Amino acid sequence: MAKKQNLTVSKEYLKNLEKKVDDLKTLMDISAIISSTLDFNELMTIVMEKAKSVMDAEACSILFYNRDTNKLEFEVAICKEEETSDILKKKITLEMGQGIAGWVAEKLEPLIIKDVKKDKRFFQNADKQTGFITKSLIAVPLVGRRGLIGVAEVINPRNKNYDLEIFQILTKQFAIAIENALFHKESLERERLKQELEISAVIQKSFLPDSPVLKKGNIVVSAVNISAAKVGGDIYDFIEPVNDKVGVFIGDVSGKGISAALYMAKIISDLRYIAHMADSPEAVLNRLNSILSRAPRGMFLTAIYMIVDTVEGIVRTSVAGHPPFLLLTEKDVQAVSVPSGPPLGIVPVEYPCSTMSLKSGDRVLLLTDGVFEAKNKKGSRIGFENIVRLIEKNVHKKQIVEVITDYVDDFSKGMERADDLTIVELRYLG
Repeated sequence: MAKKQNLTVSKEYLKNLEKKVDDLKTLMDISAIISSTLDFNELMTIVMEKAKSVMDAEACSILFYNRDTNKLEFEVAICKEEETSDILKKKITLEMGQGIAGWVAEKLEPLIIKDVKKDKRFFQNADKQTGFITKSLIAVPLVGRRGLIGVAEVINPRNKNYDLEIFQILTKQFAIAIENALFHKESLERERLKQELEISAVIQKSFLPDSPVLKKGNIVVSAVNISAAKVGGDIYDFIEPVNDKVGVFIGDVSGKGISAALYMAKIISDLRYIAHMADSPEAVLNRLNSILSRAPRGMFLTAIYMIVDTVEGIVRTSVAGHPPFLLLTEKDVQAVSVPSGPPLGIVPVEYPCSTMSLKSGDRVLLLTDGVFEAKNKKGSRIGFENIVRLIEKNVHKKQIVEVITDYVDDFSKGMERADDLTIVELRYLG
């Protein structure tokens, strides 16, 4: 009888030993996999499939820690039903400290729960949403050089003494692999963004006037355009229709990057065509808005379009949701708010038109919000009123645009420019 029992024990021992050897081989396989790929999605799927196999589990998952929201989100969920995985990734998030995974993330300690029904920390909503039945689980924090990465879980694993030890070895490898893959992913993303910004900048600059200065009759128009690091959507243009007139356009496109740059290209192309067909600023904006509001892009732009009589100094203006322009005279500085329609590209609408007459020496400044929304290190914005006060103090200086740009640079020193800065100056010499 004793021999029979010893034989049974020996068989069980050998079986466990073989399993340990197999698990160690799997650990070596995982090490090889980790060394062979930096593809984040591929890595996550492979290592979690291996973890499920090693732990002989019904399911396994990784919840990533989102530093922005301070929540845990399902990144990978390996189980029989694909629908269960989709539900977890799309609908289930955990607060720090919520559920077993939230507790593990907060305390940075592993847990073995043999019966989740007896544990008050168990988050039942995941099972209710998916129909999956969790009986037991092992949860281990994933910690890298930058702190908490997330939590790895195996659901309904076999119950052996070395489960936690094996899973902790696995998760240490996972943490290193995940962090390396994330670094690689971030590096690729930075390179992609860099290339996109370079392309966007080329597109943007190619559609601006060849010269930032236009002289015609008694009118001198000049512009300064300083692009943000992320390439915003500022545009301007000088158009010469007919009969001693000049069209002056300034706009600010929503969005950034290549999509915004391509949208700008379309706007300028359409504007130049329409401006030679229509003889009033409101007609130009009406037609441009009609085209843009039918486009499916979901973008829009604020804009001002002026048609200036280069002999008499008469200015007709139509505005689409753009900040007020400034009129600089010998006496004062005025923020001119004329009747305006909504930004272009949102809804079909008829835009109003306003008329004013310039006197000799008068100047008009058209600005985009990158001028007065620039921030300093404390997060404070310059503000439109401060720009007006700055101009009032320096109104008699010829290089007023340079005064403004120097002030903005000094105010936001040490901060990355978040938006384009564009100033168009119109001077009447008559």
